Amino acid sequence: MKISPLFAVVALALAPVAAQAAESVAPVAVPGVTVTPGKMLYAAGGKRLAAVYRVAADGSPQIILDGKLITVPVSTLAMDGDKATTSLTKAQLSR
Repeated sequence: MKISPLFAVVALALAPVAAQAAESVAPVAVPGVTVTPGKMLYAAGGKRLAAVYRVAADGSPQIILDGKLITVPVSTLAMDGDKATTSLTKAQLSR
């Protein structure tokens, strides 16, 4: 069976993306805060921000806000009941 050179190049280019996606799916436990992809993240005041898109290696949730990928600092996170909440507002995250 012959493999197209184009297929080989595409497969090699996508391998790191697939590996990164597999790593970011697992929940990451931050002291007192558990953030998982798909879980809603709330802003200061209880307003919904966005669902967690993925979790960075350091435990920082990443969300898509106004079409941009935003990393929320893990130091701003807390649990409010069963809700993951950041002390930052949408305006502060959008900067």
